[in-house]
Amino acid sequence: MGTLQPIADALKLFSKEPTRPLTSSPMLFLTAPTMALTLALMMWTPMAMPTPMININFALLFILALSSMAVYSILWSGWASNSKYAMLGAMRAIAQTISYEVTLAIILLATILTAGNFTTQTLITTQEHMWTAVFTWPLMMMWFISTLAETNRAPFDLTEGESELVSGFNVEYAAGQFALFFLAEYSNILVMNTLTSLLFLNPGHMQPEMFTINLLTKTAMLTSI
Repeated sequence: MGTLQPIADALKLFSKEPTRPLTSSPMLFLTAPTMALTLALMMWTPMAMPTPMININFALLFILALSSMAVYSILWSGWASNSKYAMLGAMRAIAQTISYEVTLAIILLATILTAGNFTTQTLITTQEHMWTAVFTWPLMMMWFISTLAETNRAPFDLTEGESELVSGFNVEYAAGQFALFFLAEYSNILVMNTLTSLLFLNPGHMQPEMFTINLLTKTAMLTSI
């Protein structure tokens, strides 16, 4: 029944008039949500589904680097808002994101050593007969927990503590700019779950249509957890 509710909320937010605090920094305040969504969408380009939009030799490191750059949009939004609650929320979000990026990088490097290459297409070949998750399931569990923290999902949603920080780093945002932040957040969640499926639960060699359906089904199941 509530399938169309997010779409209705997005349309409502984009139809409202954008507001900005008088004491905020205009350029950074407007740039931060746009940068957040741009980085989130750029992470889809090297994904093998089964053919990537852009074939990059170091695709996995490219995705990790883009996810690390999302910290700047959080920092800019908190600082440019000129609000103590926004700044405290930004500092908390940055600390959590940077902390769990270390574990993500180490686990990703371990998976790259198993696959033998940095491209997402190599993961299809290496998992043709058996999922990586079968013999590296502890890594998968640690990776999944780290992605929950990286995308600020429960129980790691400390950056949006309403009782302490009102709403977090985006407390001063409204209308379309607020919607851009949440579109970026949902895109990051889908990217991380798609990457989890590619790293550990890859469908292997299939027909292109069946590969995409299989991958999206696993991504949807991981997202619903």
